[in-house]
Amino acid sequence: MNIEKQRLQDKDWKNWGPYVSNRQWGNVREDYSPNGDAWHFANHDIAESHTYRWGEEGIAGISDPKQLFCFALSFWNKKDKRIKERFFGLSNPQGNHGEDIKEIFYYLDNTPTHSYMKMVYKYPINEFPYDDIVAENGRRTKNQPEYELFDTGIFDKDEYFDIFIEYCKSDAHDILIRVTVCNRSNQAAPIVILPTAWFRNNWKWGYNEYKGQVAGGKEGCIDVLHDSIPIKKFYSKNKNAEQVFCENETNNPKLHGAPFVENAYYKDGINDYVIHQQNTVNPEKKGTKAAFIIDEIIEAGQSEVFEFRLSPYDMDDAFYQFDDIFNARINEANEFYDEIQQDIFNDDEKNVQRQAFAGLLWNKQFYHYNVGKWLKGDPNYEAPRDFNHYVRNTEWEHLHNKDIISMPDKWEYPWYATWDLAFHCVPFAIIDADFAKNQLLLLTKEWYMHPNGQMPAYEWNLSDVNPPVHAWSCFRVFKIDEKTNGKPDLLFLEKVFQKLLLNFTWWVNRKDKNGKNIFGGGFLGLDNIGAFDRNMELKDGEHLEQADGTSWMAMYALNMMRISMELAQYYQVYEDMAIKFFEHYLYIAEAMENMGEGKEGLWNEEDGFFYDVLQLANGESVSLRLRSIVGLIPLFAVEIIDHHLLNKMPNFRERMEWVLKNKPELTSLVSHWDEEGSGRKHLMSILRKQRLTKVLTRMLDEKEFLSSYGIRAMSKVYEENPFVFTVHGNKNVVYYTPAESDSRMFGGNSNWRGPIWFPINFLIVESLQRFHFYYGNSLKVELPTGSGEKKNLDEVAQNISGRLCSIFLKDESGQRAFNGGNYKFNYDPHFKDYITFFEYFHGDNGRGVGASHQTGWTATVAKLMKPRLA
Repeated sequence: MNIEKQRLQDKDWKNWGPYVSNRQWGNVREDYSPNGDAWHFANHDIAESHTYRWGEEGIAGISDPKQLFCFALSFWNKKDKRIKERFFGLSNPQGNHGEDIKEIFYYLDNTPTHSYMKMVYKYPINEFPYDDIVAENGRRTKNQPEYELFDTGIFDKDEYFDIFIEYCKSDAHDILIRVTVCNRSNQAAPIVILPTAWFRNNWKWGYNEYKGQVAGGKEGCIDVLHDSIPIKKFYSKNKNAEQVFCENETNNPKLHGAPFVENAYYKDGINDYVIHQQNTVNPEKKGTKAAFIIDEIIEAGQSEVFEFRLSPYDMDDAFYQFDDIFNARINEANEFYDEIQQDIFNDDEKNVQRQAFAGLLWNKQFYHYNVGKWLKGDPNYEAPRDFNHYVRNTEWEHLHNKDIISMPDKWEYPWYATWDLAFHCVPFAIIDADFAKNQLLLLTKEWYMHPNGQMPAYEWNLSDVNPPVHAWSCFRVFKIDEKTNGKPDLLFLEKVFQKLLLNFTWWVNRKDKNGKNIFGGGFLGLDNIGAFDRNMELKDGEHLEQADGTSWMAMYALNMMRISMELAQYYQVYEDMAIKFFEHYLYIAEAMENMGEGKEGLWNEEDGFFYDVLQLANGESVSLRLRSIVGLIPLFAVEIIDHHLLNKMPNFRERMEWVLKNKPELTSLVSHWDEEGSGRKHLMSILRKQRLTKVLTRMLDEKEFLSSYGIRAMSKVYEENPFVFTVHGNKNVVYYTPAESDSRMFGGNSNWRGPIWFPINFLIVESLQRFHFYYGNSLKVELPTGSGEKKNLDEVAQNISGRLCSIFLKDESGQRAFNGGNYKFNYDPHFKDYITFFEYFHGDNGRGVGASHQTGWTATVAKLMKPRLA
């Protein structure tokens, strides 16, 4: 067992990690406005002076798991109007496509215990164009591209610093920091490096008076004083570096016009001291925030290295064998990933996969949100909320989150999203199965899950409904873990199954409008995919019967059935649950076919596709014949059962045979459950062979869904011939848009109207593999449609997987599609091998779009590059 794997057995090694957010402003937790205006209450411009309530932010920040003590890097190029303490970006109202980070950085490496971490930040030598970015994006419409930092021309002459930030651990609480600053320009340039340590302010709210202190010590050392933190010393190798101190307290005189207070050294004290030479740092050399000031000139084309250490130990030479320790951790990281990548032989694939894992690991975050306290306000900080106007999450007072959680993106989405996290956990299972399992269990805890069984969606509206993919993820992680570690973690599977029963029941009771096994759910994570806002309350009892909502529930029932069958191999009592979910799945399959006498089903035989159906107040129904991924989601409701598994479950088999014999109206709608495939396998699927072939004919048509880079979210036919739907005199028009959204119907930069999304594509690939497991070479389809080239479904799955991977891999000309043809990004030696994992990708050319560091669900590419584990 390699050393990093051994460390994973010791929980102490995760006590320090990259748990500091890239952005704490502009989120719900920090919003204490009366009207829920989170974007304006705490914004980027006040962040340097405003103390946060629930968490902290910083560049390459690390903390303990309760975020009592934080460390991050800050910089100043002597031209900017403020120290670069945090990454800059636009708020949701400022961006022409919503919130959007305007920085360039890359996550390069990380290990599961964070024994070694590396990233690079590209910091301009010239004045950062804050105002230009805000103004130009403000002028642009939603039909124009976003104005990025690179578009300002600030990198045209290579006038920037590459700042490599590395961490390694000597032991679980002894952390070495190395900062390498490279001047890429042809002129010498000044830079100020400010390694900064501080305590999260948990003393001002009225519950706890204790606070730690950082204080001046001997040369090159700052003392860390806190009774719960093992780190006691903060060292700088440059012993002559000036030490500065202030308090992590809001500058109320500056922000709110409060009276001036003598000898008060606020959160922005170090910034004002460095930028304006003001007397805003404590001359007594103590406080709750401290930094070393290292003022250097980096010669043209040269690099300088700066070293720091956070340690429990009082050392005369904190930097003895510093490089040796770093080299050891780098070698151990290589050894860990060499074992994982032993069956990948392409160096470019290895690089992409390793950076995908790095992004997942860097996007862990301490997430703190106690809704009950947030709603009421604190003893020393009241919340003047106008409950009659708009306050979020009032029905979630039980929710108390205070954990390390995998985030979609620590800048654009610095809050967990339940269905995102389910996808994160699949690639996480390859490198740290225990973390993946614990994350999945966490969302089912009673202080997360609502007493009614609903799982929290995301902080902007905890009551929104995400697709129910948790059971799918739990079983995928369970099987990956079993294959990797050689034994099944039945305790995990049983624990999560019990909680998922509550959630499944919530879906049945709340989202089946008429008790007919047809499910709604609103936007279901697909934001702007419909002709109108699918989250909208319709009038007079009208409601939307959703092909995706119903398909997700069919998938959910099959997932629960399969988990029950797995557990039944060890505990016979679970056979009854397998029977329950088997029958529930059959009822959903029947409902999808025919929602009642005289009503249209979700399947349209003429088009060979599934559609949403709008049920009108007069009893009539209208099929919304808009071809989107909504109609592909029925593919996901597929399960293959080996015959030998049935033989181990006599009660289940007996009940199954009774249903097959006595309820033919159910079994006739399900794909060959009663017929054995090759190897004595049974298929359970909404899509019979004929329908499956019709759906795949649409999906694999290059004029519709099939792109060179995966499966589009909407048919390309609507690019020239938009879908038009009129109801109650309202005309709704939908165009295929391959990249940025043309609508703010639901969300700012969310766009499911054409781009390629990894979560949906990942499920398509896995579903096709399962279909092939049953059909083998007996089912082949044209790929692409109309080509005359017939492929079996495994070959189709591998082809789509290859298209998805090609977004990141170099093509024959050396370009990576996600770079969108940017010459510098593709060919410059200081850019060309760095990968950003975007939120989604242009449906026609693969350019990265949306959140630029959403390595969360886009990291599923790491699993696609890994030969099948389970």
